[in-house]
Amino acid sequence: MEQSGTSTLLQGAVQDLASAVVSALRGGDHARAVLPAGADGEAGDVTLAAVRVLGADALLPSVLLRTPPDPAQVAVFRKAVEAYPPRADAAPTVRWSHWAMARTLRQVDPSVTSEPLDEPDAGWLDGASWQFLTHQLAVLAPLALPGRDDAVTRAAGRRSVDVARGFVRAVRRRDWRQAAGAGRWLTLLPGVPDTLGLQSGLDFVDLMGGQDPQVALPLQAARLLTRTGALV
Repeated sequence: MEQSGTSTLLQGAVQDLASAVVSALRGGDHARAVLPAGADGEAGDVTLAAVRVLGADALLPSVLLRTPPDPAQVAVFRKAVEAYPPRADAAPTVRWSHWAMARTLRQVDPSVTSEPLDEPDAGWLDGASWQFLTHQLAVLAPLALPGRDDAVTRAAGRRSVDVARGFVRAVRRRDWRQAAGAGRWLTLLPGVPDTLGLQSGLDFVDLMGGQDPQVALPLQAARLLTRTGALV
């Protein structure tokens, strides 16, 4: 019962944080994406876990809108990065999510002076089926940012058509979170077929699943990314 209650609290915290990020992205005001913390950046375990679940997107407004983040929010984000390092047996997506958080932390916090983390291995994506590839990229949607060059981004860029197939499949299966994450990648990837009708597809995903903040977040990111241009 206690574990179930904790899980419910975490799910609620993740939804609340995602809603705050979406609000900030829509309003262009990073101050609205407030992480629950005191002035010294202290936060409870549930809050830190929620930041870890949302990953680098917890500070997405600062990254996309290029606005200075609140120092207290950065402190919470940094604590989440430090509190939840990937275990030795962690899945590749967990390792990459942590790496993306560390990269974001270095970008927004000048006080971070440690050496950048080495990229995790991306070999698990080599030869992956288009279905599996799309699922993994949707999980790693926080990596879908303009002008970034990493192994996951390069792997996605080589398989735009496969990601497009995965997007269609996710829509047909009514898997709105996966569709939104894949759509965010497709907004940036080169060589996406015009016949996909991506913008109409994203609008449909928003209509059907946009009430879920974890669907709305990558969709709103995709809208902003549309104005930024494709990955190089």
